[in-house]
Amino acid sequence: MRKTLLLLAPLTLLGGCTWGINPDPGSSNVRTVWSGEVTGCRDLGKITVSVMSRVGPFDRNNIKVRDELQVQARNSALGMHADTIKPLGDPVDGSQPWEAYVCGARQPGSSTPPPAQNPGTQPMQQAPAQQGGGFQTYPAKGG
Repeated sequence: MRKTLLLLAPLTLLGGCTWGINPDPGSSNVRTVWSGEVTGCRDLGKITVSVMSRVGPFDRNNIKVRDELQVQARNSALGMHADTIKPLGDPVDGSQPWEAYVCGARQPGSSTPPPAQNPGTQPMQQAPAQQGGGFQTYPAKGG
């Protein structure tokens, strides 16, 4: 019994690791578009990010791997002065390609144009976009 606990202790500790991947300041302002439209946005280029998806013979938690890939993509996009990212495919062996865009005030997937301003009036201030609580949802595979 004691040997079993000693063997499982490192695996339990590794299961909670985030591998030091943290959001850079300002990267929370980079939006992720999963299946939305990016028409009208300026394409800045491709980002490919990777994290450890396995520890020895063990697969890491798929959701943690996906979350870390998104954090890295947002961090990279921030360095490119992008405000929107979109995955180009599913993660494979801990690597995932993304495309970075500048969309400005336009919200991807939104068909509502920005409100018109009357000449001589002050522009309206928009409230900052709400940020998520750290939970991500991912499109289902298959059909």
